[in-house]
Amino acid sequence: MDLQLQNKTALISGSTAGIGLSIAQCLAKEGASVIINGRTKERVEEALKQIDGDASGIDADLSTNEGAEKVFQAYPHVDILINNLGIYETSAFEDISDATWLKMFDVNVLSGIRLSRLYMPKMQRNNWGRILFISSESAINIPSEMIHYGLTKTAQLSLSRGLAQICSGTGVTVNAVLPGPTHSEGVTDFLEQIAKEKKQDIKEVEKEFFQTMRGTSIIKRFAETKEVADVVTFLASPLSSAITGASIRVDGGVISSIY
Repeated sequence: MDLQLQNKTALISGSTAGIGLSIAQCLAKEGASVIINGRTKERVEEALKQIDGDASGIDADLSTNEGAEKVFQAYPHVDILINNLGIYETSAFEDISDATWLKMFDVNVLSGIRLSRLYMPKMQRNNWGRILFISSESAINIPSEMIHYGLTKTAQLSLSRGLAQICSGTGVTVNAVLPGPTHSEGVTDFLEQIAKEKKQDIKEVEKEFFQTMRGTSIIKRFAETKEVADVVTFLASPLSSAITGASIRVDGGVISSIY
């Protein structure tokens, strides 16, 4: 299927590894020009080596206004904006400080607000654009060990729906994607650490995870980052023009509700 992404420029925040890098790879393979983003020049340059297609990159901390402005000044025209940047950590609720709450919100939510505020007006004037927020199944299944993370992912759903309504009647669509447990860089490290501590095979650790931590999963495995990226790439394409204001699940069935 031709996704008609030739001559489209896509910016993917937080794209030096994991889901973000896979999204960049998929978009580039479909003919889009991709812009990689990370916090350090070294990480950006390493990621660019893994892109087969037209790609450039910029190091910028998007948890700050200065970082967002730096990206916008370097790349004032973007057809597709993928707000993928995000951080997570486990912590008991009573141990989460105000500073940690604010940092989580700055990185996971305000980074997407900043970039959308900069790029959305031009998309509206051009009557075409795609804005996507990479949320999480944790937006609905709030993890008790990561309440602050879950809150930011829920906020992204509200944000994407609100922006979609602002773009009503235009060729600009705004959606959120909800990945489930996915084999990202951090997850792989996490599984390897537990396997080492328990002296188990990593497959055994993964099986136990879906028995005890994500029992509602239907596929009973971690998704690959490319499986998420394939869905994002379709939603970024002209072929997805009737999908907007939606929360699209790529969660392996972890979310048990039907609406």
